[in-house]
Parts: sequence; structure tokens; C-alpha cells
Amino acid sequence: MVEPLKKVTIYTDGAAEPNPGRGGYGVVILLRNQRRELSGGFRLTTNNRMEVLAAILGLEALDEPSDVTVHSDSQYLVDAIEKGWARRWRAKAWWRNKDHRAINIDLWERLLGLCETHTVKFVWVRGHSGIRENERADWLSIQSLEDDDLPPDEGYENRQPEEKITREGQPCIRCSTPVIRRTSQKVLSCPTCHLRYRVQRQLRKGA
Repeated sequence: MVEPLKKVTIYTDGAAEPNPGRGGYGVVILLRNQRRELSGGFRLTTNNRMEVLAAILGLEALDEPSDVTVHSDSQYLVDAIEKGWARRWRAKAWWRNKDHRAINIDLWERLLGLCETHTVKFVWVRGHSGIRENERADWLSIQSLEDDDLPPDEGYENRQPEEKITREGQPCIRCSTPVIRRTSQKVLSCPTCHLRYRVQRQLRKGA
């Protein structure tokens, strides 16, 4: 008879100040009556990278395949897994569409591999809403980014040059959130960090 998988609850959070800037992650792992906390930081990274990395490190800390519920206040993280975005990017050789590659590929590769080792469900929770373990993960992430002599986030600092922002849906060069069109047809902006982009007219063929 196959024994049921251990049930594990993980709370994660990530932060960067500014974004991009010094970053940190916090993880709380709950298994029966056991509790474990993980945290760390980097000298230059993004909030989204820290959110994904926190989930990775929480899952990597488990010593056997488990039935895991990961709680996160990052819709970027939760939606990418629960809505299947990351798996579709991987199936397309990490292209989101015919023109644009996915961002944070190094982290998504690690996370998807862990999701195949464990049975994982990602649940979104509202940040700063009094959920004890979410608040603890947030505190750990903030404390970590304030440490001295933070190491580099190699995956971020050695990334390929960012693409130009030319249309709605492309990732913000600061925080990777898809940009949206505001009231002006000539302006795109990031709904997360509010960075604005003026869209240049495309040159006519032969110009």
C-alpha cells in the first residue's frame, strides 16, 4: 500500500527596495508540529524574482515528495503556475509569443521541476491583511534585504538586455509586470511600479 504524501504548508514572500534594487525573500514551512524559516537577500534583483525564489527554496527544503500548499501574496507567482502560464512558456522554448521571450526563465525552470517532484497547489493571499505566517514571511524578506554584503543575483545581473517596450502586454523593464495602455494611446504604463513608456511610432517599410 502506498503511503499518502506528507502534507506541508508553506508561506512565502519577496521584496525589493527599490524595484529593482536590494532584495530579500522569506519562507515559513509548517509540517505537523515542526516549523522552519528560511530567508536571504541579494544586492540587486526584483520583487518578482524574490517571490518566485521564495517558493523554490521552500520546496527545495523538503526532503521527500510531499503534498504542498504554497501561500503567496504574489499574483505573478500564483497565476503563472495555477493558470498554466509557465508551463506554456516552457513548451514554447520559453517564448511567451512569437516576438517575446519569457522573463526569469532560470527560476521558472527550477520551480516547474519542483512542481513535478511534489504535488503543489499555489494559493493567493492578500498581503498585510493580518495572516500571521504571511506577515512573518514578509518580515523575514524585509529584514534580509537590509543585511550587509549581500551576494549578487546571478540570474538577474547576467540577464540578456531587456527588449524595447513597443506595445501593451510586454514586461516592464523595472519589475516584469505586463504594461497596460492608459487613456492616451501614446503612453503605456506599469500597473505595479507605475513606470511610464512613450510608444514610438514604427518606421514604415523602406524608411
